Amino acid sequence: MKREALKKMGLTDEQINSIMETNGHDIENAKASVGDVETIKQENETLKGQLSTRDKDMKALKKQLGDNEDLTKQVTDLQTKYDQDTEKLAAQLTQTKLNGALDSALTDAKARNPKAVRGLLDMDKVKLTDDGKLDGFGEQLDALKKSDAYLFDEGKQPHYDPKGGGGPQDDNPAQALIDAFKQ
Repeated sequence: MKREALKKMGLTDEQINSIMETNGHDIENAKASVGDVETIKQENETLKGQLSTRDKDMKALKKQLGDNEDLTKQVTDLQTKYDQDTEKLAAQLTQTKLNGALDSALTDAKARNPKAVRGLLDMDKVKLTDDGKLDGFGEQLDALKKSDAYLFDEGKQPHYDPKGGGGPQDDNPAQALIDAFKQ
């Protein structure tokens, strides 16, 4: 957004400064959201690497196994442990995807403080669908926008300008006082 374009629209310098400040805040919020996406991608790659390492370990142990019962028990125990770890990692990955989608949706909804808004949501009702959409989120968000609208940035409200709020309108305020006392 360029200042020259705003000046051509007939806006005052004060209005232009206010618009530029608001735009700067929006840009900073967008930059913060990009960092969260990178963190999610990094976690995803780490989890995939752990799963790959686990599968390699299992194949190597099965080759060394032979007919030894003790090794069979160790492999069975490891398989159980790895299955549990896989379930935990899958749950963590699902939670990470849910958190990323929720953060993105709250940013798109112009939440002033996404953490505060998240605290007001019933997370038991919010689920991530297979296509990456949030189920049960829209209704709660609409209800929050009605009950707690201050949590969302709905754009700048029109300026309130009461009569006489801009200071004295007389060219000579001292003369105006003298005239008032003469009456």
